[in-house]
Amino acid sequence: MATREPSYVALHRTGELARRAETLVAALESCEMCPRTCRVNRLQDEHGYCRSGRRAKVSSFGPHFGEEAPLVGHGGSGTIFLTNCNLLCIFCQNYDISHLSEGVEVSPQRMAEMMLSLQQRGCHNINFVSPSHFVPQIVEALDIAAEGLRLPLVYNCGGYESVETLKLLNGVFDIYMPDAKYASAEVAEQLSGAADYPERMQESIREMHRQAGDLELDDGGIAVRGLLVRHLVLPNELAGTEDTMAFLASLSPNTYVNVMAQYRPCHRAAEVEAIARRPTPNEFQEAVRMALDAGLTRLDDRRTRLLFL
Repeated sequence: MATREPSYVALHRTGELARRAETLVAALESCEMCPRTCRVNRLQDEHGYCRSGRRAKVSSFGPHFGEEAPLVGHGGSGTIFLTNCNLLCIFCQNYDISHLSEGVEVSPQRMAEMMLSLQQRGCHNINFVSPSHFVPQIVEALDIAAEGLRLPLVYNCGGYESVETLKLLNGVFDIYMPDAKYASAEVAEQLSGAADYPERMQESIREMHRQAGDLELDDGGIAVRGLLVRHLVLPNELAGTEDTMAFLASLSPNTYVNVMAQYRPCHRAAEVEAIARRPTPNEFQEAVRMALDAGLTRLDDRRTRLLFL
């Protein structure tokens, strides 16, 4: 369990959390939750790029033991897998959820019940997976759950965020866990249809770090607050690892980074020859070396210790 009271509890007690929820829900009338700025009326269930309407849609929820060690501990990370996505990468490993919209619509009350259930089951945090397009619904549900919820919240996103939306989450989420997918606009456009991804990713991670700072752990090694960044190594250096690590190190050499080796060709990856295979061991080793050379001191990857330390 968390060793200190999450910041959203104070926002709830003062009524600020309810006011934030009201502001965010009203903004769905012309949705600009993310950089896609579709401006559809989601209050009337009009769908933009993320194909999501007024209510949140959940694929599944439960304790998850495959996340980073500071999130998992002994009780697991309490994940709520949200349906749909604002990126729709062609190599998506969860395409059944993100592209095929597998899930059910839930009310704010039902989502609040999910959070409280995960707390009761002994999870260390509430981990919202792909929250970018459902921020209003999450905050709306949190204001209900906050009567009894005392776990840190994790914003587990693809890194394609609106700074304006993130500012409304200041004091709501304790832990930010974005992807840092690409350093190249051309690659981002080809693989995710988002040429502005590198710029949006960097400005949003700066805002996340401003709000939460470097990752903080309790005496048991469990994350309670801060920034944790994921970087998936792609074949043929398409992830732009060297530039990405230099950016993250410029935020702080103590930025906690998970250099991820689990890329495999999924969904439509075979359509692009450059990503139609797994990265080689040498490509992964070089990515880790780039992180170390950039001056980053907190790498999550367990293979790093075997390879370099």
